[in-house]
Amino acid sequence: MLTAVVGINWGDEGKGRMVDLFARDYDVIVRYQGGNNAGHTIINDFGKFVLNLLPSGVIHKGTVNVLGAGMVIDIQHLSNEIASLNEKLKPLGKGVTPENVKVSDKATVVLPYHILQDVLEEERLKDKKFGSTRRGIAPAYSDKFLKKALRISDLQDKETLKEKVESLVEWKNLTLKGYKKKVCAKETLAWLNTYADNILPYVTDTTHFLEKAMADKKRILFEGQLGALRDIEYGIYPYTTSSTTLAAYAPTGAGVPFARLDKVIGVMKAFSTCVGEGPFVVEMSGDEATKLREAGGEYGAATGRPRRVGAFDVVASRYGIKVQGATEIALTKLDILSYMDKIPVCVAYEVDGKRIDYFPTGDKLARAKPIYEYLPGFKKDISKCRCVSDLPKEALDYIMFLQKATNSKIKYVSVGPDRADYFLLGGDA
Repeated sequence: MLTAVVGINWGDEGKGRMVDLFARDYDVIVRYQGGNNAGHTIINDFGKFVLNLLPSGVIHKGTVNVLGAGMVIDIQHLSNEIASLNEKLKPLGKGVTPENVKVSDKATVVLPYHILQDVLEEERLKDKKFGSTRRGIAPAYSDKFLKKALRISDLQDKETLKEKVESLVEWKNLTLKGYKKKVCAKETLAWLNTYADNILPYVTDTTHFLEKAMADKKRILFEGQLGALRDIEYGIYPYTTSSTTLAAYAPTGAGVPFARLDKVIGVMKAFSTCVGEGPFVVEMSGDEATKLREAGGEYGAATGRPRRVGAFDVVASRYGIKVQGATEIALTKLDILSYMDKIPVCVAYEVDGKRIDYFPTGDKLARAKPIYEYLPGFKKDISKCRCVSDLPKEALDYIMFLQKATNSKIKYVSVGPDRADYFLLGGDA
């Protein structure tokens, strides 16, 4: 069984908590794109964990967790994340080891000068910035496609590494001239040598590892980062991430481009949130936004930035479900809406005086205005619901409305942050 878990919207849909739940049924969990520019928050019997690079199945004993070829990896951040997690887990008889974590030798290394570039460019853009997390992701991917990047495998040979760093830094200083900045090959190499030894025990050929796992009939779960609307090709360009967030890329980014997915689980919230810049048609403001943000604890897991919040967006979600090829849906944070007397849902957009039901791109999206319908609120704490019969009628009506409007199959409904806080639509958890 090969399954992808992906975001339907702008990211921050709750993929981490769902992967943590699903991981019990899988042998291998794979991150296939992105870097430490987003966080997956997990709350379970062992505590609360915020993971940026490590797959969300790493808390489960018995799973092997893979950082795939399509990722860009800050080895300092990964070293610290492993150390921090081990500090929490080792007293519980768990931990991160080369047996349960594998890092692709084909993944790209995020260097300190990528972070410098990221910061300098955001500052240059000022009020036209893209909303970068300033963690070097876009510059690292840019260098990858320019064939001017280091791969994890380059860390394995110290002599050729020195030559490669010197050549790359010479070129990088040409690109930094306009910013009136310069980086040093010696310092870059020292940074690499400081953290490489921490990572090298985990490095492997993930293609070989995953191919063998598939041959052995292992169950593999591919974990996406961010969501469909942040995809570099199909998202709200240029306010996107720099990688492909879609399920279709999962086998390629993992290291097994010849594999085929059996199932795609799309994750979407019962309302809308967005971190960073770009068009967000359903955005709330003032007290309305503050209430929803505080009720949902909507702050970025990686950056702590307040998330922009709004009503559920049928148009954007239907588009996200389509481009992800989602075969079933996990709906998260339904419990957060319990304070509302009536629940707004954006069912269409108005662009230049015309109603549209499709998700536009470019300037049309920037001009779009939401058209709302309002559903009755359920005004009850549903965090202890573990089957459909526990729900107030209004809560079930809301779920069924979203399912029909998005033309999807909602299978899982999350009503809290803990691993056990969910139920199956049509059955017990």
